[in-house]
Amino acid sequence: MKRIAMLVLGVMVVSIGALAQTPDAAVETALLAAPANLREGATVIKWKTDFTYDTLKKGTNRLVCYDRTGLPEQQPFSVECTSIANVDRVAQNLKFESVGDKIKTQALLDAAEKDGTRVKPEYGSVWYHMLGPDREHAHAHMTIAVPGATTQSIGLPDNNKQGTVWIMNAGTTTAHLMTPGE
Repeated sequence: MKRIAMLVLGVMVVSIGALAQTPDAAVETALLAAPANLREGATVIKWKTDFTYDTLKKGTNRLVCYDRTGLPEQQPFSVECTSIANVDRVAQNLKFESVGDKIKTQALLDAAEKDGTRVKPEYGSVWYHMLGPDREHAHAHMTIAVPGATTQSIGLPDNNKQGTVWIMNAGTTTAHLMTPGE
């Protein structure tokens, strides 16, 4: 019983700490995924449970950053930046991921892809991710959206066997360029 009480107390302390994060700290955290040269001009948003958002910092460029830590199907530490044009796609992703089951989420994504309701990302937009077990051990990952791209349409392979840039999920709205080693 004492262990359960300590566990509950520990969870409450962590939860209160997360809720108590100042707006400046929340902005600083979300911007960790942004490239240095775009960071100052980036917009920072905070997602709400209804898949809308509050703007924490209005930017001057087209980059938008947000913290996904604690959201369903995310790494324990997860921040992301992308083009402001991709906000509707991010909202759709978050809505599908809110079921909290990767298989069910994938089924929702596949159904939306098939029926044409999958929101397309901006072609050529970059997705900057920083994720991992915690902030100190997070790694950076970057992809470039090329919705609908195939080997035939852009001349890149659709697998990583050649050790070059390649298209992951070729032919779908999720198609994106991957670089070797990521």
